[in-house]
Amino acid sequence: MDTLLDLLNSRPLVDGEEQDALGDPAGGRRWAREHGGEGSLAELALLRETRDILRDMVRGERSPAALSPLLEGVHQIPEITSDGLQWTVRTPSHARLAVEVVLAWAATERQLPGRLRPCANDECQLFLLDRSRANRARWCSMAVCGNREKARRHYRRTR
Repeated sequence: MDTLLDLLNSRPLVDGEEQDALGDPAGGRRWAREHGGEGSLAELALLRETRDILRDMVRGERSPAALSPLLEGVHQIPEITSDGLQWTVRTPSHARLAVEVVLAWAATERQLPGRLRPCANDECQLFLLDRSRANRARWCSMAVCGNREKARRHYRRTR
């Protein structure tokens, strides 16, 4: 789930300008390798496409059917090991990391429905995974977006 959130948050706004961790080949290669990928140009292109589809889906702007082309030819093979049942994903090597992210999204939707969401700060492009019992988290970071939003509301009330 960490790689899913890291991918969704790989295009943050920094001082009002969008940064893209996958935008240049060197930075993208580093990001992919840090998350278990190979860092090839084909992998980076697929990761950017996957990220954009997932971002739109989490925002409610696209349906999960948009993932279908990314999953063509992907197979899960069951294996019995000494630890029990294990599923192995079979896909071209450049697609493995993107497919793992899609599988993490599906698992998140199944296990924590509605808890993966965009930050409530309109000036932020990040996402959060609400693990709180009350399911009321609104900001990607209380220290950054939460405090800013609370300060804005306080300022409006006292004006």
